[in-house]
Amino acid sequence: MTQRDPSRGPAPGDDEAVDRQRQARDLHRVEAGGGDDLPAGYRTAGLDTSTRPDPGAPAVSTAQRGATGRKTSTGQARAVRQRRRTWTNRLLGVAGMLLFLVAWELLPVLGVVDERFMPPASAAIADLLEKFTDQVFWVAVWDTMRAWAIGMVIAVVSAAILGFIIGSSNFLRKATNSTIEFLRPVPSVALIPLAVLIFGVGIESALLLIVYASFWQVLIQVLYGVADVDSVAMDTAKSYGLGMVNRIRYVIFPTALPYLMTGIRLAAAVALILAITAQLIIGTPGLGAEIARAQSGGAYVSMYSLVLATGLLGVIINMVVRAVERRILSWHTSVRSEVK
Repeated sequence: MTQRDPSRGPAPGDDEAVDRQRQARDLHRVEAGGGDDLPAGYRTAGLDTSTRPDPGAPAVSTAQRGATGRKTSTGQARAVRQRRRTWTNRLLGVAGMLLFLVAWELLPVLGVVDERFMPPASAAIADLLEKFTDQVFWVAVWDTMRAWAIGMVIAVVSAAILGFIIGSSNFLRKATNSTIEFLRPVPSVALIPLAVLIFGVGIESALLLIVYASFWQVLIQVLYGVADVDSVAMDTAKSYGLGMVNRIRYVIFPTALPYLMTGIRLAAAVALILAITAQLIIGTPGLGAEIARAQSGGAYVSMYSLVLATGLLGVIINMVVRAVERRILSWHTSVRSEVK
């Protein structure tokens, strides 16, 4: 007995097969854009016949709602919402800055503080704009940025190398843990007398403070990153015969890189703070020394404008470091999920 060819349709008298064929044809009409006379439950395109909801089911299926029971959005709609949140956050940041400047402007005007010692924000901003054409100001900015950059390079390179070496050895981690925990809380400003005795008032004194403060920010993050390496990945690398250098390169480094970038971002801000502090207290050339000179000479408007300049430097440094971080970690989930 030969079987009937399915391509010829259902056999005569087979009501069940005829009904299945009619349902399949109706579903095809829905996905093609038609089918206005069908029940609401069939108006969900993109699902195959086996997962099509019943006629009495709601217009949005469980697969469309997602695990939370809410409607899931397409990538385009989600990107639009993310861009809106980004602009909202930026506007809130600008509004907060404007609110701060308005409060600063009103405090001396209303007599809350003495205008001689705290001039209005408008006066400080105007003086800062004038300084943009002053060569002495740019020389001070260069001295500050030079100390910051040299200190950052020394701190990041030394801390990254030591962090990978110490973190890759259980013996070294245990042997250095007490020493690190003892030295890390020591404030860098406590080393100012030592720096002056050894190096005087030169840039070397500022570098000592910058390197000491920034070093621990990077080292601790690298140690955390190395400790976060998957043990299964390390065992697999060992089973394939990878040596210590290759394990650090292909297994440890990719895992610790996000931690390293976080340490660099933190160290960048700390390095600028210590650079200004060293110049302010020790007298090393830079913006800090200019602030101290303006304060001692009673030029308070100039002093506040220089303080604003240090704040602008901090914002610029943070923006640059964040841009580099996003560029380097574009493959990482923490950056891919960020709103750009």
